[in-house]
Amino acid sequence: MNIHTLQEYQEWAIDTWTGLLPGTKQGRFYLTLKLAGEAGEVAEKMGKLIRDKGGWDHIGREDLHALTLELGDVFWYLSVLAYDLGITLEEVANANISKLQNRKERGVLKGSGDNR
Repeated sequence: MNIHTLQEYQEWAIDTWTGLLPGTKQGRFYLTLKLAGEAGEVAEKMGKLIRDKGGWDHIGREDLHALTLELGDVFWYLSVLAYDLGITLEEVANANISKLQNRKERGVLKGSGDNR
């Protein structure tokens, strides 16, 4: 199966969200915690690759494949959590583009804080 749109992926991900938690407050909490955990796994894997391989230039195809799989887990949790909150991935993407475009136009891409 090949996914061609964000909507297709989100629909597929939702179809795999099974068990007792979908549509519950506990489910949203679970998804949030797992999203943070999977993002942490990406960071851990990247850190270990850089430490053990001596820098980015030495990370190979298998390493990138492993990172791709971890990023896929992040994407799954993001997709299902967004859906459970009533948000499409297109809305997430468009809101992010709008926010960053506004910051770019105002010359505040660099810096910190949400309200810049």
